[in-house]
Amino acid sequence: MSSSRTDLELGVIGNCTFGALIDRDASIVWCCLPRYDGDPVFHSLLGAPKELEDGGFFAVELEDRVHSEQKYCGNTAILETVLHGKQGSVRVTDFAPRFFWRDRLYHPQMIVRRLTPISGTPRIRIRARPRFDYGSTVPSLTFGSHHIRYVGPHTILRLTTNAPIDYVRDEILFNLSRPVDFVLGPDETLSEGIAQTARSFEERTRDYWRHWVHRLAIPFEWQSAVIRAAITLKLCTYETTGAIVAALTTSIPEAPGTQRNWDYRYCWVRDAYFVVRALNRLAAMHKMEDYFDWLMNIVASATGSHIQPVYGVGLEAELPERIVTSLPGYRGMGPVRVGNQAYQHLQHDSYGNVVLGVAQAFLDKRLLSPPTRMDFLRLEDMGRQALTCYDKPDAGMWELRSRARIHTTSSLMCWAAADRLARIADHIGEPERARDWRVEAEKIEKVILERAWSPKREAFVESLDGEHLDAGVLLMAEVGFLAPDDPRMLSTLRQVEAVLGRGPHMMRYEAADDFGEPKTAFTTCSFWRIDVLARMGRREEARDYFEALLAQRNRLGLMSEDIDVETGEAWGNYPQTYSMVGIINCAMRLSRSWEKAI
Repeated sequence: MSSSRTDLELGVIGNCTFGALIDRDASIVWCCLPRYDGDPVFHSLLGAPKELEDGGFFAVELEDRVHSEQKYCGNTAILETVLHGKQGSVRVTDFAPRFFWRDRLYHPQMIVRRLTPISGTPRIRIRARPRFDYGSTVPSLTFGSHHIRYVGPHTILRLTTNAPIDYVRDEILFNLSRPVDFVLGPDETLSEGIAQTARSFEERTRDYWRHWVHRLAIPFEWQSAVIRAAITLKLCTYETTGAIVAALTTSIPEAPGTQRNWDYRYCWVRDAYFVVRALNRLAAMHKMEDYFDWLMNIVASATGSHIQPVYGVGLEAELPERIVTSLPGYRGMGPVRVGNQAYQHLQHDSYGNVVLGVAQAFLDKRLLSPPTRMDFLRLEDMGRQALTCYDKPDAGMWELRSRARIHTTSSLMCWAAADRLARIADHIGEPERARDWRVEAEKIEKVILERAWSPKREAFVESLDGEHLDAGVLLMAEVGFLAPDDPRMLSTLRQVEAVLGRGPHMMRYEAADDFGEPKTAFTTCSFWRIDVLARMGRREEARDYFEALLAQRNRLGLMSEDIDVETGEAWGNYPQTYSMVGIINCAMRLSRSWEKAI
């Protein structure tokens, strides 16, 4: 695996309540608490306030460092970084505890860092500098014999360690002659010794992840890529409610100097549908049940009104967008945004994404708590909303802020809502309702076929009666609207590839948007093209493109949202669930079967 990426060479640790990003030198550069959309107590990924002392990180600095290596402990979310220096080497093991304890899942807001000298006599300096209020507040510090408390206006963090507390407090360089451990978390005393706690938590967390992976139904080929993608998707789920965030970060630009900086730490019903679908393919069924509960809460709350495209992980409906001036931004490229204006958008594809997101739950006999007929009746309200807006303008799936059109993908997903409701009704023994929904689906289908097809472009275009190409129309094959070998689908792919294709990469659309023409390829669209090629029987071509995209992952097998097609550099929020979904879906579709392999 190779990549020219630099800044987004970040490892991800977490436990499905919060997450943290760690760079290749074992510095924690991003971590929001108490949950994914919370205050980034470590924020150096987006810089630090100029007027305050440097901070927003948790660094392990090795004197005379020469180079470093980083990898995940096999099939887990435990990250190992080895720092090599002239006097010796040290291994840093990072994880967020997650395991079953006393008949319940234990996943505290806690980071465990274990430092082990592995050669020579390494000299290290510990620099733990959390900040509060998006970097604008420096905490006051209090100390005990084995801990430091970082006291903020709303939060207190406690760092407990068996390293010499004076060295840690004063950031003194010292010889690492024996293993030391750090436990950063709530302001609570550990119930057992520091070393015993760290060792036990690591063993239990390793066992948890390996047993979780053990149950996955993975393809024969690209197993490591799929396993890492699956673990990463799980790390982007907020288990408390069942929500799934689009990414763990905010405001990493889609391209340098463009101000396309957005906050992705929320749950888009569109993105979450694709995540659940990918995990379903791997037989990770528990996530579908959690997300079903989260979505049905939204359905129940939105009866008779429109569905927002995005919600907070705790079902918050309002996500007011503001600019944080205390942080300069990724590589100094602001603005840093908190919140997302998209919650106010009309994005009519949301209804289809809701129905698609829960459809399998109605048909799958494995669920411990299967949906009821009442759930279906509530879900029908999503279909009725889709019928009222499938031919109305909206902001579209790309969330355009300055114009509205009748986007083809929005109409397509409204069709999918009606189509899947018909299938569900058939399955649960409601033939009359199935017939009615099928009739409605056919009405929408007719409109799309008549108005989204452009004889001039010889393709389905981005809006009804429009003229521009959009990679989103490739989803017609994904949702079963058209057969992959339909002449119109074949022609659409040819035209989209010719205009939007950049080698293995795909741009999103050709028309300029609020910020001009996109400058980077949207990785999800690249995977959509691969999926369509495979469905059309062009498997070898699809495999070549897939291998090329896998080579664009960082050293740990992770991907962000966008890729510079000239340099291969990663841009956009990270890790991007959409991109990790693409790895799973394409591997599942393209891999040789286990039966043929053995």
